[in-house]
Amino acid sequence: MKYSEGKIGRVFVIKFEDGDRLPEALEEFAADHNVLRGTCIMVGGIADGSKIVVGPEDGNVRPPVPIPFEISGAHEVAGVGTLFPNSEGKPVLHMHAALGREGRTHTGCIRLGVEAWLVTEVILLEIINNTAQRVIDPETGFELLEP
Repeated sequence: MKYSEGKIGRVFVIKFEDGDRLPEALEEFAADHNVLRGTCIMVGGIADGSKIVVGPEDGNVRPPVPIPFEISGAHEVAGVGTLFPNSEGKPVLHMHAALGREGRTHTGCIRLGVEAWLVTEVILLEIINNTAQRVIDPETGFELLEP
């Protein structure tokens, strides 16, 4: 285990509009407001055609081959994520979400892009006095958190 300590800075209440695309819209918001580190909670709706990653094809293969999954129909969403800068200083969101419709739920990483349906709300808690960042892991190719 590795860890670092920080403090809560600003708290942002964000309403994404119909058609806004995440993670791009949240990363852009963070950059515009000089938020490099944080945690966030998302609730609302996700539009038809949004894509999530639902796991690696084989957990023993490096680099992992992601399994993309396209959402069919508008879904309810609840998600949680972290925001940390990459080696270029750009805030990068890592968020997993559960998307539900008609009693079925699909869970995965939103990195392929999900689109807000009607309204998607995010509470972003800024983390200050911390230097954690995302660093490229040569084995997986992922930008992994280095606390």
